[in-house]
Amino acid sequence: MTGANGKMGRVVASVCRQTDDYKIVAGVDLNVEMYDDFPIYSKIDAVTDDADVIVDFSHPSAISSVIGYAISHNLAAVICTTGLSEEQIALVKDAAQRVPVFFSANMSLGINLLVSLAKKATQILGDGFDIEIVEKHHNQKLDAPSGTALMIADAISEDKPDAEYIYDRHSRRMKRQKREIGIHSLRGGTIVGEHEIIFAGRDEVIELKHSAASKEVFAVGAVKAARFVACKAAGLYSMSDMM
Repeated sequence: MTGANGKMGRVVASVCRQTDDYKIVAGVDLNVEMYDDFPIYSKIDAVTDDADVIVDFSHPSAISSVIGYAISHNLAAVICTTGLSEEQIALVKDAAQRVPVFFSANMSLGINLLVSLAKKATQILGDGFDIEIVEKHHNQKLDAPSGTALMIADAISEDKPDAEYIYDRHSRRMKRQKREIGIHSLRGGTIVGEHEIIFAGRDEVIELKHSAASKEVFAVGAVKAARFVACKAAGLYSMSDMM
């Protein structure tokens, strides 16, 4: 597990401790403080323990080394790190031609169900409804909008090919255009994660919402993804494949 000493890394370790089905054999983190029965290395290249899959909850700057290790050791990889650049995402997708890679902007089963519902709503409601996405996270989150908000917008735009993402309206002195998808970010306190999709039509509003009460929902999804992808052939997999 990369990012072993991060907040999510520790939650994943906690989830694995609660069952005999999963075992973390090694961790990777700049902070090598041990808190469980597995060793933690400062660099992934130092890991010599046998494993079936890498679960990555680290940092975008580490993605090339994680992918390189997965390829050189013929390991499956579950990429949970958010805030990746287009070039880094391309690197992940290219690796999937050689090893099985599970890649999702959000590891919650509930969020991925929300995405499916949003797509269905877009198909049914058509152009008669304006679509706005609001995401809320804790005040320590670095990227905005969240990867999940963009994942929702990308799913919706599959049925709205001319969609334009609008992130800020204070400088736009013009009426809202039909093709727009508004994406808004709020940061404060210890909010784990909330995502809301608003479909605003004439005289009616439909809202789809998901709230995470703890980080464990993402850890459980990541662990299930690890089991799912470990025995797969090379390829790019997502929550929709597992669901």
